[in-house]
Amino acid sequence: MVSRDAGRGLRGFVRNYTGYVERSAEPLCRREVPSGDVTLILSPESRLRLPDGRHTSFVAALHDSHTLVEHDGFQEGIEVRLTPLGARALFGMPMHELTNRVVDIEDLLGRRGEELVARLWDADSWQRRFAVLDEAIAARLEGAPRTQPELAWAWGRMRSSAGRTAVSALADELGWSHRRLIDRFREGIGLAPKALGRVLRFERVSHVLQHVEEPRLAEVALDCGYYDQAHLNRDFRQFAGTTPGEYLARRLPAGGGVAG
Repeated sequence: MVSRDAGRGLRGFVRNYTGYVERSAEPLCRREVPSGDVTLILSPESRLRLPDGRHTSFVAALHDSHTLVEHDGFQEGIEVRLTPLGARALFGMPMHELTNRVVDIEDLLGRRGEELVARLWDADSWQRRFAVLDEAIAARLEGAPRTQPELAWAWGRMRSSAGRTAVSALADELGWSHRRLIDRFREGIGLAPKALGRVLRFERVSHVLQHVEEPRLAEVALDCGYYDQAHLNRDFRQFAGTTPGEYLARRLPAGGGVAG
């Protein structure tokens, strides 16, 4: 895997790029859990098996449940981690229309999606491919409608607090009604603010469990904003379809994610 942050002018829209090539002796299944990112996968030919069928280059918007993703023993591609506001600008559609969905890139960008993949694999290094992405995304964003500043501020508060910011506090500081806040979040981000807060909190704890060698679950729960381990267990059942202990037992080596 090779990773790089997006170009300076794309900050706030794109978090980073990761190029990858993976080979395994047999089919490999991963358990992908909810996060605050919209994932864009660009691949020349690797077909991944998801619950709704096989996909090569696609967008996975915000989800509120886990997904199993499997390949046949080989995959290569680039993962682009978009912010929800970046995805809203890039694809030009309300984000709630993509929530809990996986959509092929051709259905969102048409021939331009196919042409972008071809340009990427005409380049002869990951760094040149990342430069192509910087250029292509910047061009796409140039004519996009400007993000509403109030929504960008509210998203930043939720993200920086890992979902701990109270929804009522956001509404009060913005001077918006609760209904208006929900509508703006669904249109611009994809989830209502309360649901988004739970996903962001869970994202933080799942990251800790994947990267800390021997985490103490009760301490992790409190540090990530849960009342106790029972509260953590309830979110794990909803978002990961498993328990924290089983999640830990399924970790793949070298930061390779979590087995399905």
